[in-house]
Amino acid sequence: MKLCRYGTAGAEKPGLIDADGRIRDLSAHIADLGPAEIAPAALARLAAIDPAGLPLVEDSPRYGVPVTGTTKFIAIGLNYADHAAESNLPIPSEPVVFNKWVNCLQGPNDPVVIPRDSKKTDWEVELGIVIGTRANYVDEGEALAHVAGYVVVNDVSERHWQTERGPTWDKGKGFPTFGPVGPWLVTPDEVGDPQALSMWLDVNGKRVQDGSTKTMIFTVAQIIAYLSQFMVLEPGDIITTGTPPGVGLGQKPEPWYLKAGDVVTLGIEKLGEQRQDFIAWSKPVGEAGR
Repeated sequence: MKLCRYGTAGAEKPGLIDADGRIRDLSAHIADLGPAEIAPAALARLAAIDPAGLPLVEDSPRYGVPVTGTTKFIAIGLNYADHAAESNLPIPSEPVVFNKWVNCLQGPNDPVVIPRDSKKTDWEVELGIVIGTRANYVDEGEALAHVAGYVVVNDVSERHWQTERGPTWDKGKGFPTFGPVGPWLVTPDEVGDPQALSMWLDVNGKRVQDGSTKTMIFTVAQIIAYLSQFMVLEPGDIITTGTPPGVGLGQKPEPWYLKAGDVVTLGIEKLGEQRQDFIAWSKPVGEAGR
């Protein structure tokens, strides 16, 4: 299944994508797509519904983040050997873990705000994992059973804040709007092997990333098992698993970064596509004088 949340930000409705790529409204069956609705039994009930019997959503509404109720947005860094090389960093012996703040989550096609005084806003297409059942001290062989589905993530990053303003990466990763997710949550039965998905990203129509999850250093199963050793993964939590080469930081002959007016498009095989307009920061309404 492909599940989504659509509509105005803050008032999204649950939907299902039919065989023709159209949104079908699920509101008569569930109120939203949160932790309870992505549990295995709940997903099985949704899978039993005939999409043709659901109301067709007209036009092309906005997609929201495809799951709500996320308590943790966890990221893995340097998880592709060739990306580590372009970053001039050694291949890690264990997963590099950092946080993206939950309130940076946004819809896949919403505009991204370049932070005030940003020097190095960058892009990263990544495979995201949505946890469906509580995971604590799970073995690698059991790990994939805890997955509700997979999503496209753009791990938008401000490299100056990430690497030049002290030793922790988190502060360059969670600016408002830095977490586009979606358009859909795609269940594991429809994805198949998560280590065999092609992925790409374009900036202003130029292909800059062209990779595959098959070159990940740590697999999806290994990442879930590893994280579950020192945190409890809850339903609705999102893990984004690293990016292939081609980010702005690694461009040759010298790095280049995003500016207001740039358009980023990206996608992952079987999981859909995103499009973001990058816009300049401005003082939010009501903050004059602060």
